[in-house]
Amino acid sequence: MAPPAQSQRSPSPSQPSGVLIMVNSKSEVSDLKLQLRQLAGSRAPGVDDSKRELFKKVISYMTIGIDVSSLFGEMVMCSATSDIVLKKMCYLYVGNYAKVNPDLALLTINFLQRDCRDEDPMIRGLALRSLCSLRVANLVEYLVGPLGSGLKDNNSYVRMVAVMGVLKLYHISASTCIDADFPSILKHLMLHDSDTQVVANCLSALQEIWSAEASTSEEASREREALISKPVIYYLLNRIKEFSEWAQCLVLELVTKYVPSDSSEIFDIMNLLEDRLQHANGAVVLATIRVFLQLTLSMTDVHQQVYERIKAPLLTLVSSGSPEQSYAVLSHLHLLVMRAPYVFSSDYKHFYCQYNEPSYVKRLKLEMLTAVANESNTYEIVTELCEYAANVDIPIARESIRAVGKIALQQYDVNAIVDRLLQFLEMEKDYVTAEALVLVKDLLRKYPQWSHDCIAVVGNISSKNVQEPKAKAALIWMLGEYSQDMQDAPYVLESLVENWDEEHSAEVRLHLLTAVMKCFFKRPPETQSALGAALAGGIADFHQDVHDRALFYYRILRYNVSVAERVVNPPKQAVSVFADTQSSEIKDRIFDEFNSLSVLYQKPSYMFTDKEHRGPLEFADELGNLSIGEAANNVVPTQMVEENDKDLLLTTSEKEETKGSRNNGSAYTVPYDGSSTSVFASQAQIESAVSNPTLAGHSPQASFAIDDLLGLGIPATPAVPSPPQLKLNTKAALDPSTFQQKWRQLPVALSQEISVNPQGVAALTAPQALLRHMQSHSIHCIASGGQSPNFKFFFFAQKFEESSNYLVECVINTSSAKAQVKIKADDQNTSQDFSTLFESALSKFGTS
Repeated sequence: MAPPAQSQRSPSPSQPSGVLIMVNSKSEVSDLKLQLRQLAGSRAPGVDDSKRELFKKVISYMTIGIDVSSLFGEMVMCSATSDIVLKKMCYLYVGNYAKVNPDLALLTINFLQRDCRDEDPMIRGLALRSLCSLRVANLVEYLVGPLGSGLKDNNSYVRMVAVMGVLKLYHISASTCIDADFPSILKHLMLHDSDTQVVANCLSALQEIWSAEASTSEEASREREALISKPVIYYLLNRIKEFSEWAQCLVLELVTKYVPSDSSEIFDIMNLLEDRLQHANGAVVLATIRVFLQLTLSMTDVHQQVYERIKAPLLTLVSSGSPEQSYAVLSHLHLLVMRAPYVFSSDYKHFYCQYNEPSYVKRLKLEMLTAVANESNTYEIVTELCEYAANVDIPIARESIRAVGKIALQQYDVNAIVDRLLQFLEMEKDYVTAEALVLVKDLLRKYPQWSHDCIAVVGNISSKNVQEPKAKAALIWMLGEYSQDMQDAPYVLESLVENWDEEHSAEVRLHLLTAVMKCFFKRPPETQSALGAALAGGIADFHQDVHDRALFYYRILRYNVSVAERVVNPPKQAVSVFADTQSSEIKDRIFDEFNSLSVLYQKPSYMFTDKEHRGPLEFADELGNLSIGEAANNVVPTQMVEENDKDLLLTTSEKEETKGSRNNGSAYTVPYDGSSTSVFASQAQIESAVSNPTLAGHSPQASFAIDDLLGLGIPATPAVPSPPQLKLNTKAALDPSTFQQKWRQLPVALSQEISVNPQGVAALTAPQALLRHMQSHSIHCIASGGQSPNFKFFFFAQKFEESSNYLVECVINTSSAKAQVKIKADDQNTSQDFSTLFESALSKFGTS
C-alpha cells in the first residue's frame, strides 16, 4: 500500500501546531477569496445556497480570531442579493471590520445606502442599522439622509431602527444630530406614531439625548422637563397596555419622576396602573410598585394601604418563577418588610425555606423571618428555625441559629428562646456550639437575669473544644464577667494564658486580657499568676491593639488598683438596643432606588458605581509642582524611646530604669522575669492591694508592690538599642506603567489598618494636602481618586542610594477615621521598617 500523501499526514509532536493552523488558515482564506469572486456575478440557480456556505465559513473564521479582512471586497460584491440571511451575515462581517479599519468602511457606504432604498422593509431596516453601527466619525455625513428617510418610512420596523440610529449618530457626532433637528422629529414620532415600540424607542432616545445636552443647553433642559409633563405622562399611561414589557418599565420609570398636582391626580394614576400589579412579568410589577410607593410617600394612610395592596402580587412572584427571580423579588420584599414588618407578620409561612431552594434564597428568607417575628408568631418561627439548625448546609444552619438569637434580642418574652439556645450548646456539633456561644453572650448582655441558667450550661463546655475565634472570645467574656459564678473560671483562663503564643486571633487575646483583669478583681488569689503572665504576653504582642490594652492595664494597676477596678469591672448595665449595621439614611437611600441593583446589593448606588470603587486611577499630574521638604530626615521612628514617660497614657512618678523594645518592636515594655511561674503573694497581700487605695497609690513602693504581686520583676539588663532608621530617597521617581507592572507582580508584604487623627480627617477636605505632607516625608503619590467618605491613594518610595521600591495602596474612610494600607516591596525584609515610617508620617498629617 502506498504511503499517504504528505498533506494528509498528522503533524509530528515536534511541529508547533500553531504554525500549521496559520499556514492552513491562510490557504483557506485564499481559497475562499477565489470562490467568492467566482460567485460574485453569478445568477445560476442555487448560487445563494453556495454563497451561504461560504459566508458561514467566513463568519466562523472571523469568530475564532482569524483575519479575513482581505475578503472585504468579495463579500461586498456577493451581497448584491435579495436573500435576507446572506444580507445579515454580510452586515455582521462589514460591521466587525469597519470599526477597526475605517478605510474599508468607505467601500460599504454605496451598497448600504442602496439597500436602505430596497423594496423589502426588512432589508431596509437591516441596512440602516448596519450603516449606523459603523461608528466612523468621518462618515457621519452619509448617515443623515438615510436616517431622515428611515424616520418617515411607512414600515414601523424601519422607523424603530431609525430612531435608535439617531441615538447612535448622537454618540458619534452630537452636533450633526442636533443640527439635523432629529430630536424634534423623535418628539413628534413619540406623540403621534401608531406603533408603540417606535414610541418607546423615541422616549428612550430623547431621555438620553436631552439628559446629556441639559448641562450645556437651556432648551434641552426645558425639553427634558417637558417629558415629565402631565400631557405626556397621561398619553403614555393611556397606551401602556399596548407596550412591550421593556417599554412598560421605561414608561413606569418616567412616571416615578412626575409630581402630581393634587391627590386626585395620584388616584387617577394608580387606577390606571392597578391592573399592572397582576402582570406576569416581575419587572413590570416591581416598576408599578415603585410608582405606587413614590406617589403616596406624603400620604401616610394611603401609603400603608399600598403595602397591603402590593403584598399579594409580591408573594405570588416569590412562589412562582425561577430562583433568580424569587431572589430579586425577595430582596425588594425584604426592604418593604424592614419598613413595615407588621404588614407581613401574618404571612410568615411564605418565608419558610424549601429543601430545593438555593442557599442565597434560603439566607434571604431567614432574614425575612427574623424581620417579621413578633409576639404572635415568635414560637412558630423559632420552632421552624431550630429545624434548620440540623441542616446539612452548614452556612444555612449557622444563619438559622443567628436568626433565633436576633429574634431573642428583639422580643420581650424570651423564655422558650433561651431554652432553645441552651439546647444548641448541648448539641455535639462544633459550629452549632460556636454560634450558640456568641448568641448567649449577647443575650446575657441584654438579659442579665438569665445568667444563672446560661452559666450552668456554659460552665460544662471545654475551652479546648471551641476553636472559632468569635466563639472562643464569647466564652472568655463569660468566664471573666461571671467568674464569681463559675468555679473553674480562673483555672480555665490560666490554661488559655499559658497557650498565649499559640492563639492566632487578636480578638481572642484582647478578650482574654480583659477577662483575666475582671477575674482578678473578683477572685484575686486564684488569678494573680494568670494576670501577670497575660500582661507580660500582651505587652510583648505583635498586634498593636493587644499591646496597647495590656500596657494600659499595667499602668492603671500601678497608678491605682481601686481606679483600675472601677474602669475594668464597673457595675453591670443591660444593653437595651444593639447597633444596627445600616443607618436609617442608608436605608432611605436604598428605598429611593427601589427596583434597581441597589436593593439586591443592599447599598446605595454610589457605593458601587463611584470612581473610587471601580473607576480608573486618576494620576496626580500636580506632583511635579510640589516642593520636597526636608521633614523626612527628621522623622523619629516609633521604636525610639524617650527618657521619661510623662506623655504616656497614665504617668508614673518614677522613671523606669530600662525601656527596651520587645520582639514586636514596641516602644514600651513591662519588666518580666521570664520565668514560667509567678511569685505568689499571700492572701492578705492580695486583698490589701485590691481593697486599699492608699497602698495602691502613686508612690514607687506601691508600683513595685504591684510588680511583685503579679510576678513582674525589674531586670538589670541594659536597654536594647533601637534598630537603625530606614532612610528614603527624597528625589525618588517612578513612572505609572512601571508602578502598575510592579503592583501586579509583587506580593502583598503587609496589610494593616491605621487610625487617622481627627485633624487629618478634617484636612482631607483638600486631598492635595495629604500628597504634599507625605512627599515631605519622601513618600510620593502616583495616583489618587475618590470622594468623601472614601479616598484612595497609591504611594511609592525608594530606599536611599538603592533602587529598591516600596508601593502602597492606602484607602482612607473619613467617617471611621481608619486607613486600610497594603504595602508591597522589592526588599521584603525592610517592609516592616517602611510600614513603621509610613504609619508615623500618616499619623502626623494635619497636626503640623
